[in-house]
Amino acid sequence: MAHGFAFFDTPIGCCGIAWSADGVAWLQLPMADIGAMRARILKAFPDAREAAPSHLARTAIHAIGRLLGGEKTTLGEIVLDESGVPAFHRRVYAVTRAIAPGETLTYGEIAQRVGEPGAARAVGQAMGANPWPIIVPCHRVLAANGRPGGFSAHGGLATKERLLAIEGVTLNKAPSFFDWDPALASRPAAKRALG
Repeated sequence: MAHGFAFFDTPIGCCGIAWSADGVAWLQLPMADIGAMRARILKAFPDAREAAPSHLARTAIHAIGRLLGGEKTTLGEIVLDESGVPAFHRRVYAVTRAIAPGETLTYGEIAQRVGEPGAARAVGQAMGANPWPIIVPCHRVLAANGRPGGFSAHGGLATKERLLAIEGVTLNKAPSFFDWDPALASRPAAKRALG
């Protein structure tokens, strides 16, 4: 099946999209340069040709732009080409697509919702293989206790945090050494600890 692909600007940078007659086949988050993005799309779809976006792709581009611009939109109207996607992944992606902007679920909660309690690791693997980040909002899927978990898209956890921040979600993270607050140094116990 022939695929087309194109690049488009968003509030987080240039993204790539590939499509077929059946729907959106791939979404590429920003990378270091367009050449790397083009190579990644062509690796997934060697038959793809750069072209003006189809109607389905234009619908996706506009909806993604609205979401990344801060609008609370679900992207549910975007038609996906799921050919070649394993059945378990399809079930996981359907549950993930139902997570509203600004909300999150854990890998374990998704596993339960697809009827596979105890399959949190398999859910994580499905998220890592997600060909449609943002459309299938894997950034809204967290590890237990609100920890970020993983994110396989370019930029890793920093990209995940940025996408969640756009939607008003702040992650529970343990403070690092670099998060030190100088105001704490004025407290007596802190002064003793600091010597």
